[in-house]
Amino acid sequence: MTTYFAQWAWRGAEHAVANVRITVSNGVINAVEDNATKQDGDVAVSGVVMPGLVNAHSHAFHRALRGRTHGGTGDFWSWRTPMYEIANRLTPDSYRELATMTFAEMALSGITGVGEFHYIHHNTDGTKYKNPNEMGLAMVHAAQRAGIRIALLDVAYLHAALDKPEPLAEQKRFSDGNIDAWLDRVDALGEGGDGWTVGMAPHSVRAVHPRELEEVVANRHGKVVHLHVSEQPAENAACIAATGMTPTQVLDNVGLLGPHMTAVHATHLTNTDIALLGSSRTCVCLCPTTERDLADGVGPAVALRDAGATLSLGTDSNAFIDMFEETRAIETDERLVTGKRGLHTPSSLLAAATSVGATSLGWGSHGIQVGNPADFIALSLDSVRLASFDGVNGAAHIVHSAAPSDVRDVWVGGKQVVANFQHIEIGDVVSGLRNAIAAVVTL
Repeated sequence: MTTYFAQWAWRGAEHAVANVRITVSNGVINAVEDNATKQDGDVAVSGVVMPGLVNAHSHAFHRALRGRTHGGTGDFWSWRTPMYEIANRLTPDSYRELATMTFAEMALSGITGVGEFHYIHHNTDGTKYKNPNEMGLAMVHAAQRAGIRIALLDVAYLHAALDKPEPLAEQKRFSDGNIDAWLDRVDALGEGGDGWTVGMAPHSVRAVHPRELEEVVANRHGKVVHLHVSEQPAENAACIAATGMTPTQVLDNVGLLGPHMTAVHATHLTNTDIALLGSSRTCVCLCPTTERDLADGVGPAVALRDAGATLSLGTDSNAFIDMFEETRAIETDERLVTGKRGLHTPSSLLAAATSVGATSLGWGSHGIQVGNPADFIALSLDSVRLASFDGVNGAAHIVHSAAPSDVRDVWVGGKQVVANFQHIEIGDVVSGLRNAIAAVVTL
């Protein structure tokens, strides 16, 4: 049993609490005392302790594209070309190493858990590895080495589009061929294991068609479901042309909406879509830095929230691994669209980046509360960004001032993963990233 004495702790309100004792036993928080007095044996933690950040949507291999796809022209659809090139160079070993270093970068930035939207399953020609889940298990091993939790969101990718029954040549390694084969492979993963869980991720309505989505509903067996929804206007137009419905209406029609489901992006929605997502209490995962980078647009976060949807956050393409920026971008991007400030409270934004993300991944309660996993981080106040921190406005300081470089310490399940800005297990993450990326990039 270890007791930490935090100078400050953010526990869900707009303010931060001073002098908080947090006792951890067997990886779980079993006592929290606010406004306490330090006791002999307490581990002193200066700065601000807060729940670990939860990255609800990531494609780890996209990290290799950073800086290589951001200076050109084009749109989401043209961006896919270099993405496919990287995807088809990966081997189980090179992907494991790239993901390990990407997840280690996440740990250094304060992320204690990730939802990995995993769709590179097979050989480049579509043939299966001896273990059909070899690539998925490589992601699990990568997260374990990096010291963070992972929800392996196993992706079904069966078609190139609603009017194209076969995947494209560059998508062959994503596809299991048919919905039953995908379901069998996901079943073989079981329920996960220590530090990892399994979720289902039909990629999108264009890649998994309505009849197949009905099979997801019938075979979910309690698993969470994540999928891309209305990221691009062209996606909506193709869906309406093929089905007479928007993607959200298709999901509602097959019975997939609900608190167990997370709609990723949900950028281009009709009023009916928003009402359906809200009334069903579906979670929406916004990925603002990727949505900016790919010129996707700004999602209707306020309207979704007001309708009843919950909001989580993800780094998606990992063009940035900065959950603080994802968090404040919900507010600041929508300010540009609406001309209004104060659309979201800082505490609700931090909840999106922590507790709601954990719920969307099926992990249950998350935060500095008794009974929760001891997943928390400490932010240093010794930077120009947080030099003016005050407890009364604690949440606002974190949302609008903090950066990954302010994350000094990280604990996952009570085990310290990052200490004094250094990754304990891996050490030199910078060199690790350089080597892992060089192994899959052709300059």
